[in-house]
Amino acid sequence: MTIKQKIEIIQKVLKLNQTQLAEKLGVSFVTFNSWWNEKSTPRPKKVAIIDDLYREVTGEKKIPDDFLMAKKQLLQKKTLKYKNIIKFILKNSDIQDQFILKLTYHSNSIEGSTLTEPDTAAILFNDVVLSNKSMVEHLEAKNHQSALLYLLDYVVTNKKVDENFILKMHSILMNGIFKDAGEYRKHGVRIVGANVPTANYLSVPKLIKGIVKEMNKKNNDIVSLVTFIHANFEKIHPFSDGNGRVGRLLMTAMLLKSGLAPAIIGQEHKQLYYIFLNKAQTKNDQTMLEDYICDAILGGFDILERKF
Repeated sequence: MTIKQKIEIIQKVLKLNQTQLAEKLGVSFVTFNSWWNEKSTPRPKKVAIIDDLYREVTGEKKIPDDFLMAKKQLLQKKTLKYKNIIKFILKNSDIQDQFILKLTYHSNSIEGSTLTEPDTAAILFNDVVLSNKSMVEHLEAKNHQSALLYLLDYVVTNKKVDENFILKMHSILMNGIFKDAGEYRKHGVRIVGANVPTANYLSVPKLIKGIVKEMNKKNNDIVSLVTFIHANFEKIHPFSDGNGRVGRLLMTAMLLKSGLAPAIIGQEHKQLYYIFLNKAQTKNDQTMLEDYICDAILGGFDILERKF
C-alpha cells in the first residue's frame, strides 16, 4: 500500500481535512500536499509515524495490556467518587439532561440522522418541530429520550437486565416508526458495509437468551464483558432495524448497573467504532474496542463532573 493510500484512509476515518492531518503528522501543508500529490515521499521517521497512525485507525495496532489496564483502573477510581451513579444522575436534572442529549444525538447520528446537537436539544426539551427535518427524525429523537428515561428507572428498580428489557427498548425506540417494534426479525439480514454474518432469524430468541445469561454473570472486568456483549449482540442483529441503538442502550444499562458512567460513543469517530467492532466480531480480538469504550466511558464521567 502506498503512502498516499494510507493517508487517504487515515483522513477518511478521522474525518480531518488536509490542513488538520498535516498538523497531526507534524508537517506543513505544503509538505503534506506534496505527499498527497505524490510529488515527494516522506522521510523514514515520518513514514514510521504514518504507519503507526494507520495501524491505530485500522485496528492493526495492538494496545499494550498495561496501557488498557491503566485506563480500566482509572475508571474504577472515578466510580469511588459516587455512592450511586444512577441516583446521582436522577437527582441532578442538568446532568440527566446532558446524558439524554449526548446519547440521543450521537446514537441517532451514527445511524444516519441529520439532526444537529442543537436540533436534538430543541426537539427533546422544547418540543420544537423543525420544518426542514423529517417526522421520522423527530420521532427517533423523542423515542430515544423515552427509552433512556425508562432505562434509568428500570436500572434503579431491577437487579438484572433481561430479555424483556431488550424487547422493551426496541419497542420504545421504534414506536410509530417500525411496524414490528418490540419483535425479533422474521427474515435474514446483512450488516451493510461489514463482512459479518448475522444469525439465522430462527436462532435469534435462543441466542439472545444466551446473551442475557452471559451479561448477568459476575465479572470483575466490566469493560471486557460490556465489549463482548456489545460485539455479539450486534453480530446476532436480532431486529430488522434499530440494532445499533438498542445495543448501545444495553451497554448503557450494563455500565450503570456496574457503577460506571454511560459510554458516549461519538458520531465523529464512528468509523473507528465500526472498525474496532468489526475486528472484535471477525478476528476475536476486542482490545481495540475495549480501549475505545474506555475512552467513551471517560467521556461519560466528564458529564458527571459537569465538564460541559
